[in-house]
Amino acid sequence: MTVAAALDLIARAVTLTLLVSAPLLATTLLVGVLVTLFQAVTQIQEQTLTFVPKLIAVAAVLLLTLPWMLRHLVEFLSMNLRALPGLVG
Repeated sequence: MTVAAALDLIARAVTLTLLVSAPLLATTLLVGVLVTLFQAVTQIQEQTLTFVPKLIAVAAVLLLTLPWMLRHLVEFLSMNLRALPGLVG
């Protein structure tokens, strides 16, 4: 395996990681901002109020986007497994 091939593989892996994690991170960010805004308006400072809505929202987004995430991960794995014999020699 050449250095260029290794760098390309690492770059594709990092890009895929960012792509797959983006929906969950964006959901957490959006729900966190909304809950913080709600807490600022109502002056309720309960710690569980920030955790539970994020947990529910992330679980819902995960259930909705899981097939898409798995499809991308399986495509990446199968592409790398097909390219493996050419990388060894």
